[in-house]
Amino acid sequence: MNRNQLRQLLEVIGGLVLLQGAVGLVHEFTGWLGWGLIQHIGFLDGREVYGSIALIVLAIALFAAAGSQKES
Repeated sequence: MNRNQLRQLLEVIGGLVLLQGAVGLVHEFTGWLGWGLIQHIGFLDGREVYGSIALIVLAIALFAAAGSQKES
């Protein structure tokens, strides 16, 4: 796997993680979009907002890691 492929993989994973974090927050505050993964993780019952925020922070870290990869 070369650097360009790694960068693209990090961006795709970061996008999916960001989407799941955003869906979790939307669901907690509005009740819409109940299809996110956060709502189905049992040990996060009552702490879904914190889990969603953690996913968004993880997505930002993945985007930063992808951005730090120099194009070859």
